Amino acid sequence: MRRTFKYRAVINKETEANCHKWLWLCKTLYNMALEQRIIARKQRKSISGYEQEKQLVDLKNAFPEFKTVGSQVLQNVLQRLDKTFQLFFKSKFGFPRFKSRDRYKSFTLKQTGWQLEGRYLYIKNVGRFKLHLSRPIQGNIKTITVKQSSTGKWFVMFSCDNVPARLLPASDVEIGIDVGINRFLVDSDGIPVENPQYFRQSEKTLRRRQRSLSRKKRGSGCRKKARLLVAKTHEKIVNQRNDFCHKTANGLLEKAGMVYIENLNIKGMVKNKHLSKSISDSSWGKFFNILAYKAEGAGRRVIRVSARNTSQICSSCGKMVPKSLSVRVHRCPYCKLIIDRDYNAAINILQRGQRCQALTSAIADVA
Repeated sequence: MRRTFKYRAVINKETEANCHKWLWLCKTLYNMALEQRIIARKQRKSISGYEQEKQLVDLKNAFPEFKTVGSQVLQNVLQRLDKTFQLFFKSKFGFPRFKSRDRYKSFTLKQTGWQLEGRYLYIKNVGRFKLHLSRPIQGNIKTITVKQSSTGKWFVMFSCDNVPARLLPASDVEIGIDVGINRFLVDSDGIPVENPQYFRQSEKTLRRRQRSLSRKKRGSGCRKKARLLVAKTHEKIVNQRNDFCHKTANGLLEKAGMVYIENLNIKGMVKNKHLSKSISDSSWGKFFNILAYKAEGAGRRVIRVSARNTSQICSSCGKMVPKSLSVRVHRCPYCKLIIDRDYNAAINILQRGQRCQALTSAIADVA
């Protein structure tokens, strides 16, 4: 399987200057290639990414500064632009935009132009990167991406193939989980996980720093310092969320071999102006993605089931018991079941997932 290993890197001033030079040249090439495509579209012509890659030789002859950048790095820039256009044609994103200095923050190398010796990475015409190897690199390295964060930190990401799976012991336990706002999730065993609400915790600090940033004069040194403080606040929130999602997913996968989750339309849910901030702060989408890829590597399964009426149906008798979002206790007038609303929904998710799996197995046996 393919995995990405991300490490913090420490570099000297010369290497940092070379990195900024490469980023500036990559950004310039991206904008030049985008402008070429826009002109071609206006002339009702088309130009492919492959055709633009063939023009790199002429570009280097016309602008010798591009010769210091690895050929595969420049090819990757054009491949990024081509991929952006493909997504645009599929109506998944808007029309590609020109990149400003602060919107192009990474470059990618493939098989050549670099050498890894222990914890030191050497990149030709750039310099040396000292890596904080928090875990060993596994598999075959296919690409290396150097990236600068919004707070000025440098990271190196290794995309590796043939990474051995870290399988967990086989388990027949099946659980369903219901995510929410008051509590991050409740599983079908009735065990809750509280919602840390990291954005809410830092909201006061973020508001104060954003107001300070808005008062600073554009282009001044004070504004750069204020922008950095805002970026650090956002970075802290992201790191806290990632850490929480990874630990929660590990706990669920160690507990169960099959996990059933709701197939939520999160993009539609955040359109609710009253709950959008709380839903975004809960980061359900990030958690589901982390849970899915961790399950794949651990030999577990994550199954999505329909979320329709999981909170309204009684998990004991199957009758419909309508209730508003403010009602947190499920009281069934038919079978007299009284349990927590989220616990009832988690049981319904488990039962719905088990029925889907049984039906799938039956169809497979008939076929």
